[in-house]
Amino acid sequence: MYTLQLSRMSLSVDFGVGQITSLMMSGKERLAASTPLFRVRLRNRQGIPTVVASCHAKACRLTQSGAIYTCFDTAESGPPLSSLTVEVQLVEKDGRAEWYVAIQPNHPDYFVEWIDFPLVTLPALKDHNTAGDGGSILLPYNEGVLVSDTTLRQTSGFGHTEPEYPSMGSYAIFPNMICSQMIAYLWDDIGLYIGAHDPDRAVKAIDFYDDRGGVTMQLRLFCGVDFGEAFATAYPIVWTAVDARWESAAELYRDWFASALPPRVQKLKENPNLPSWYEDAPLVVTYPVRGRHDMDDMSPNALYPYTNALPLLDELQKITQSRLLVLLMHWEGTAPWAPPYVWPPYGGVENFNAFKDALHGKNHMLGVYCSGFGYTLQSNLIGEYDCHADYEARGLERGMCAAPDGEIYISKICTAQRSGYDICPASPTGHALLAEAYTPLFESGIDYAQILDQNHGGGQYFCYGRDHGHPPAPGRWMTAHMQKMLSEWNEQAPGMLFGCESAAAEPFIGNLLLSDNRFELNYMFGTPVPLYAYLYHEYLRNFMGNQVCCPFRPEDDTLPYRLAYAFVAGDLMTLVLNPEGKIMSDWGQKNFEHLPNKNNALRLVANLTRFYRKEAKPYLHEGRMIPAPSVNCGGRAFKLMYFERSFTFPRVLSSAWECRDGSRALILVNPGEEDEICRVNGTEIKVAAMDARLVSLN
Repeated sequence: MYTLQLSRMSLSVDFGVGQITSLMMSGKERLAASTPLFRVRLRNRQGIPTVVASCHAKACRLTQSGAIYTCFDTAESGPPLSSLTVEVQLVEKDGRAEWYVAIQPNHPDYFVEWIDFPLVTLPALKDHNTAGDGGSILLPYNEGVLVSDTTLRQTSGFGHTEPEYPSMGSYAIFPNMICSQMIAYLWDDIGLYIGAHDPDRAVKAIDFYDDRGGVTMQLRLFCGVDFGEAFATAYPIVWTAVDARWESAAELYRDWFASALPPRVQKLKENPNLPSWYEDAPLVVTYPVRGRHDMDDMSPNALYPYTNALPLLDELQKITQSRLLVLLMHWEGTAPWAPPYVWPPYGGVENFNAFKDALHGKNHMLGVYCSGFGYTLQSNLIGEYDCHADYEARGLERGMCAAPDGEIYISKICTAQRSGYDICPASPTGHALLAEAYTPLFESGIDYAQILDQNHGGGQYFCYGRDHGHPPAPGRWMTAHMQKMLSEWNEQAPGMLFGCESAAAEPFIGNLLLSDNRFELNYMFGTPVPLYAYLYHEYLRNFMGNQVCCPFRPEDDTLPYRLAYAFVAGDLMTLVLNPEGKIMSDWGQKNFEHLPNKNNALRLVANLTRFYRKEAKPYLHEGRMIPAPSVNCGGRAFKLMYFERSFTFPRVLSSAWECRDGSRALILVNPGEEDEICRVNGTEIKVAAMDARLVSLN
């Protein structure tokens, strides 16, 4: 038995049988069941997978700090992999456990696709744990979520799914929907932090799933190596005990992040690539110029021609006193959500440019939604948009993401709007295709492009192509190529900011400086927490987004609470307009019978804009989020449209910050229609209705 005695944690591994046998934390056994220490998937030249685990090794040689496993044999498809070697190490450093792994297939006809390592099964989450020893999981999904009910998660549409080709946007993949290389299991008294401190930010699945009566924590490393090549982690996978609050795990990861910044990442106060309007925290106003929602008839609506919206925007600006970032949907001259071609804008450039110039003349900005790395063969919204002939004539299949068997399959992304394939931007053909499609946009003079909508986090999708110039499996090359290409785009359009859906994953923060942070998705299966802002706010900001798939009933006006949540997280507030120019709850709302209270929404935006300018800017622009004291204020429950459940918002939303001069403050926002009294550290504090208050913590 090999045991590490660590700070607040004791970890025992029986390397001879390939299992963790004990995890003692704060004097309690936290291991729920024995699990193989690792699982490895290899593929042969026909793309056929073979999965082996530590328990399949017929030979194990113990080393000073681990073991070397050989002579694998399994009943699964494929031959016995007697040549495979897996070496694992577990060492102590600075009071923490550090895991390392090295894999050598020793076979020219196999490559190592991924390894799940180290596997550990912890108690069932607390909402379905009859033993009373369960906790919650902090998952960096979207902006961050605390999950305490795996059953709810699995029925939400955002449950654990094994990531495979062709990709889906909802996979728990880093760098995509998963923004950071960490996960934590939090009990009431202590937490276990699991973090991959990988400066290259290679592709990983970071997730958890029900298993053996508990939950198994999954850290899947995609190796990205060629046939016969070895894979080894040059970085540690860190396990350590943290306090029970999610901020404790975030603090630990933030410290590592600051020591190993990705390319182009700079603190806001030092970044010369930011436009002057960035620190003004403009109000984002987004709406379609065609149709009512994504699967609608795409006839022009009342907000087209583009200049039709100017009186409405003037009204919003006058009431809120906000600078505006106008973000257009369904503006593409090709077909909505039908990438990669977007230019020229619908109706031509003349009115579009007139609209842009009018906004600039009023000190506002113009942005557009785009749709990422899909190649649309056929639009399902605009029947005449058909690219089959172009695809065949130009041999564009050479630039599409391929399956392990070399075939190219129809994309799973936004299939209601389009049918086509996923572009591999690392292939010469795919790279050239994207440059051809987006160069006119880069030269348009607009201020912002959500260039990678549908590419959550800014990452590309899985590709196993063997003639693209990259390894035949997902891995580190994907991150490196995306960083390189996005940097090319940044240099090509220095006056334009770029963003993606779900906020930029960690390796792309230096490239995608303003993104659509869709925290509302996390209400479906957990409690959103501003993990993203806690980790990265000193380096970039995001906006509240169009709130698509918001799970709350439109007849219950939750918009003020979501505006308040975004504001206290340091994100820009967003208003979504329907085709008549009325404020709606969220994008995708099809029935406009129930709309938010316009006066309340605009009053709240106006008050928070004033509060930002007069008091909160030093904290919410360049500040660093810190753990907030407990704010006792009661809550307000709203029903969700799904799952027969409710979510309770605090009546006063809060966050705590430290600004550059060391000053610390608590920000309190009351989105309700009545004044609220809350208690902070034993002191009663009144927060006016639809307003905010700053309380010094120094």
